[in-house]
Amino acid sequence: MGAATVDATMEAKVRKRGKRKKKTSSTAAATAAATATDANPLDNGAVVVGEEEERHEDGENENNGRGDAEGEEEAGGDEEGAPEAKKPKVEEEEVEKKRKKGGLGIMTSQPFSDLPISELTMKAINEMGFVNMTQIQARAIPHLMEGKDVMGAARTGSGKTLAFLIPAVELLYHAHFTSRNGAGVIIVCPTRELAIQTHAVAKDLLKYHSQTLGLVMGGNNRRGEAEHLAKGVNILVATPGRLLDHLQNTKGFIYRRLQCLIIDEADRILEENFEEDMKQIFKRLPEDRQTVLFSATQTKQVEDFARLSFKNREGKDKPVYIGVDDGRSKVTVEGLQQGYCVIPSNKRFLVLHAFLKRNLSKKIMVFFSSCNSVKFHAELLRYIQVDCLDIHGKQKQQKRTTTFFDFCKAEKGILLCTDVAARGLDIPAVDWIVQYDPPDEPKEYIHRVGRTARGEGGKGHALLFLLPEELKFLSYLKEAKVPLKEYEFNEKKVPNLQPHLEKIIGENYYLNQSAKDAYRSYILAYNSHSMKQIFNVHHLNLKDVAASFCFSNPPKVNLDLESSASKFRKKMRKVEGRRHGISASNPYGRRGGDDKRQFTRF
Repeated sequence: MGAATVDATMEAKVRKRGKRKKKTSSTAAATAAATATDANPLDNGAVVVGEEEERHEDGENENNGRGDAEGEEEAGGDEEGAPEAKKPKVEEEEVEKKRKKGGLGIMTSQPFSDLPISELTMKAINEMGFVNMTQIQARAIPHLMEGKDVMGAARTGSGKTLAFLIPAVELLYHAHFTSRNGAGVIIVCPTRELAIQTHAVAKDLLKYHSQTLGLVMGGNNRRGEAEHLAKGVNILVATPGRLLDHLQNTKGFIYRRLQCLIIDEADRILEENFEEDMKQIFKRLPEDRQTVLFSATQTKQVEDFARLSFKNREGKDKPVYIGVDDGRSKVTVEGLQQGYCVIPSNKRFLVLHAFLKRNLSKKIMVFFSSCNSVKFHAELLRYIQVDCLDIHGKQKQQKRTTTFFDFCKAEKGILLCTDVAARGLDIPAVDWIVQYDPPDEPKEYIHRVGRTARGEGGKGHALLFLLPEELKFLSYLKEAKVPLKEYEFNEKKVPNLQPHLEKIIGENYYLNQSAKDAYRSYILAYNSHSMKQIFNVHHLNLKDVAASFCFSNPPKVNLDLESSASKFRKKMRKVEGRRHGISASNPYGRRGGDDKRQFTRF
């Protein structure tokens, strides 16, 4: 399949996705009842299995505001008729207090029409349904349109994608770029799914422009991509590995007139061990360029990477740092209700199954620590009549893309996934984020829950499963400004399906092998956890862990923990060497306050 065909297929899928029917609350009593139900998903029979929930949902969580790829159609501006002249100063102080407490939304009252942009771009923005800018857009776009290097930090769902795409389109429009000029803007994304989504938004934004757009990523037809590049691509969206491949080996790839390099989700690029690829990319691209780096979290590693990215040419200002969440009392969005439940290993799957059965009318994402675990749980749930989708890194790209868009379009459903789906993706109206396996550190938790309550006024729920011995992780989340409340579950209300499940695994050879692979991968992933003072594999009760994979006794599998840990340490040595230790007082491994920063703050 050629690149043009792939692009057309993806665009068609994007245009069909996620336009869910609006549901409105009929009465205040219905809303109160829904709120009471949401308060504790494991209380008052919320985990009872048997019949699917039949009550009509009042749509409290529908039509969440859209974030990176899609934004709120309207946002309230200043209230009319302020009676007193002195009130604006008071209101300004209140707004600042509210911002620091985390209660201020991501939208501003500043419309896109205030920007000095072309009529063609403005027409596309209007058709995309955007009216007012988010905070990151209002603060970043003016600097980017002035040609400044920018490092932007903003939570997920804050509108970062449009913040860099609008200036990119305007840059090439005013420079009169055509296909013969080649690449004028290159956008690097850490994952294929994020690259697909960014490409789709860029295509909408370029609707009335003549500039060309392309997408190159692993899993696509390389020859088709090379042919597309040879014809001239003005804005190129790429994953790091495939971009470097084309820079090195595609002779017809024109990029010597590159005007701007944009790096999205820089922290994730580093986590995926693409730093060496990025260094090679920097060497091959023209130094006389604008560089833009966006990240959801700021760590020492990201700052070190930024120093490699930005080229301070003579007479050029230092990069501008824009952090819209600096000083906030919490880093997750206001409309997100977060909780945790303490469940022993042998009850974990029973509770998960009960929760999913109870919420079949909702849109739910469940995170696991390994591809094998996603695969097994998806197979088992489907076998016991719980329909679900699954996405993980071992799937072929076409399968991942199809699954992603199927879930985007769905009004309800269950998606089991690894962290491949945790960053940057804009999946419409996700009601619940369930972290079945623990995140590696607080920032990973933040990225996972960032899939729900996106955009202005967005609402959603997050549930974290913890073992009794993992409760210390809560102190790290608290230090990372993540508020959680405890959800208690009544063990008596969870049906004992264990004998039935063990019988299924014992009699079904295929599921048995899949369960063994998942069991082994879970333990190896646990052993590779970076916060070993909390997630210690030697504290696990293997019989109980085996029960969560529907075994009566631990299966015989190769658990060479020392070897796997050694490989993991070797893989992460460079990362850990550049990062300060994670602790309760330093959950992100940030540098001390006396460290000098390179960036000008705004």
